[in-house]
Amino acid sequence: MYTLLKKEISSFLSSLIGYIAIGVFLLLVSLFMWVIKSDNSSGFNTNVLESGYANIDSLFILAPWVFLFLIPAITMRSFADEKKSGTIELLLTRPLTEMQIILAKYFAGVLLVLFSLLPTLIYFYSVYKLGNPVGNIDTGGMWGSYIGLLFLGAAFVSIGIFASAITDNQVVSFILALFLCFFIYAGFDFIGSFSVFGKLDSFVQGLGINSHYASMSRGVIDTRDAFYFLSLIALFIFGTRTILESRKW
Repeated sequence: MYTLLKKEISSFLSSLIGYIAIGVFLLLVSLFMWVIKSDNSSGFNTNVLESGYANIDSLFILAPWVFLFLIPAITMRSFADEKKSGTIELLLTRPLTEMQIILAKYFAGVLLVLFSLLPTLIYFYSVYKLGNPVGNIDTGGMWGSYIGLLFLGAAFVSIGIFASAITDNQVVSFILALFLCFFIYAGFDFIGSFSVFGKLDSFVQGLGINSHYASMSRGVIDTRDAFYFLSLIALFIFGTRTILESRKW
């Protein structure tokens, strides 16, 4: 399993698309946080220098929307490419279970998400130094928000792996993963906002990622939110396993 994990990471980092995906993520977030001036009349300000507050909350607002595109681009090759090239049969004959293969590809995707987040610590250090006085930043809340963002990224990776296992076309895998990630992130919130379910509206919104991620982004690590993300990840990983096992039926 460890060998396959290393192979997956090396395969991604040896291709140009890997560096482009991570580079685009960092570029977009950097532009909105430090360069592009926000429209203050809308009440939504992502520019750190204009906000007047020593925090990097705009990173945790922007990152999920960029991840909606970045992570499907990372995961679209996971199984779709193996199926198209015919190497999936060779992979399944190795002395590895389906779950070990899935977990190797899954953890490779999570590690790549972690790699893309590491450079953003420069933003924290910059705001830490720019604060008045120096260091006037909620460090505990910031780390809580990073944990929430990592949970969100890990959930998106599990969805992307699932979408890649369904098809042998990378483009279809990307579009399907993008749709599923968007729907689970914001769709339930949108449906719940119509207030058509009465007392169940809050329950419907709780089915989506956004409410749990928003809770963690405030720096509050609630076991209910962690349980939600772990359950969602497990659901899609076992769904991927079911799809792979169906090839034997």
